[in-house]
Amino acid sequence: MRITAVEPRRKGLSALYIDGELAVKLDTEVILSHRFDVGREITDDQLRACILDSDMKRCKDKALWLISFRDHSRRELYDKLRRDYSEESCERALDRLEELGLVDDGRYARRYAADLISVKRLPARGVRQKLFEKGVDRDLIDEVLSEIEVDEEEQIRSIVEKKYANALNDEKGRRRAVNALMRMGFSYADIKSALREYIELEDN
Repeated sequence: MRITAVEPRRKGLSALYIDGELAVKLDTEVILSHRFDVGREITDDQLRACILDSDMKRCKDKALWLISFRDHSRRELYDKLRRDYSEESCERALDRLEELGLVDDGRYARRYAADLISVKRLPARGVRQKLFEKGVDRDLIDEVLSEIEVDEEEQIRSIVEKKYANALNDEKGRRRAVNALMRMGFSYADIKSALREYIELEDN
């Protein structure tokens, strides 16, 4: 197979022509790194290697773009990248970002858990569920939660004072507040105890 043309395209891509026909569009930097010059003879294996390297570089660039906005777990990034790139490219790109310290599930989980507790006022059960949804490993979740102490009754009071203080005057409002708190992961026993100073809850 002979490379007969390399033509620049948009977004850092170049069209690679082999034996006079358009073969594939690849990352321009990768084409240069593989020394795919016009007139060069290449093998199928060399072309496949260039395609994989191009795919991996584009995948890594997108991952860097995503984490420039906010931190992500590895699984979260993988799920987003997999929409456009091969499984092998995603794994290779994420492995490289982990080596560079740019993707770190331990750091991500600790930061996210701290935000969920301090900003969202979630209980440990709610934090566990959110971390699980982000693809964080169960053992890592256990480790992170073992490092954190949460006063769940105080969390409930903070939420009630911010959102539900005026809704506790009637039964409908009380039930709405209790149901919302339970959906966040608080136990009914903790809710009842925390709200005792606001209202008298009857056992259901």
